[in-house]
Amino acid sequence: MNDKFSNTKGVNVLNKKHIMTIATVLIILLGSFLTFTPGSKVKSNQLAGIPTIFIHGYKGTYNSFANMLKRLEEDNGWGEKVLLYEVTKEGKIRVVQTGSKNADPAYVQVVLEDNRASFEDNAKWLSHVLAHLKENYDVPRVNLVGHSMGGIIALKYIMEYQDNEKFPQTSKLITLGSPFDGIYSKEYFRIHRDAAAIDLMPDSAALNILRTNKNAFPNHIKVLSIGSTGDFIAVPESVKSLQDIVSANHLQQIMIEDDSLGHSALHENKKIDKIIYDYLYGE
Repeated sequence: MNDKFSNTKGVNVLNKKHIMTIATVLIILLGSFLTFTPGSKVKSNQLAGIPTIFIHGYKGTYNSFANMLKRLEEDNGWGEKVLLYEVTKEGKIRVVQTGSKNADPAYVQVVLEDNRASFEDNAKWLSHVLAHLKENYDVPRVNLVGHSMGGIIALKYIMEYQDNEKFPQTSKLITLGSPFDGIYSKEYFRIHRDAAAIDLMPDSAALNILRTNKNAFPNHIKVLSIGSTGDFIAVPESVKSLQDIVSANHLQQIMIEDDSLGHSALHENKKIDKIIYDYLYGE
């Protein structure tokens, strides 16, 4: 009795091991099929839709776009902030996932530790972020939204980093209170004297480069420029000068007639939230 029982138990154990081995092999083969089938577009890290990248301006911080992104996500249900990129002064990237990669629309916030660096450095650091998105999240296209100098940085990035193998292609650009002809206030530059401030001076070398290289701006990108009559840093005349770089058939300009809507208030305004969302995703 004991011998028979022992042999039967051994056979059962052997059969179970055999079944488990077969099941394991099948799971591995199935996983390989799902992962490597030619033409398959399913990737675990791929972001949904066309993500929108938000870039703050001169002396900007996390808080520059934090409230707008919160309103878009929580108050209106217009998408979700998915990633937060922090870029160090050395150009190194720290990335934090803040939401579901399946969110559509997906928003990505960029925070530059050196928020007083030159246009050139900022555009280079932004390119690091976009290259990382392309490589790690399989992002083929993006929209860019920049406040103040952030809009200028976005424009410079687009003009100088056009390798579609390395960087996502830009679909739409929105600038908020971006002074493309510089900041006219002389008092402003008595206080601010760093690299970014020099670039923001009217007729600076950095701004002249953008105007000189205007033919490098791709014709397929749609651009929306938003300004306010209440903005005394990026005054309407300077904001409107984007038309000297981007052709009229690709540029839409909105100048809000509101003397109480100041420079920083542009990213704290619910009407502007809707303008941005409708322009990016409402068409």
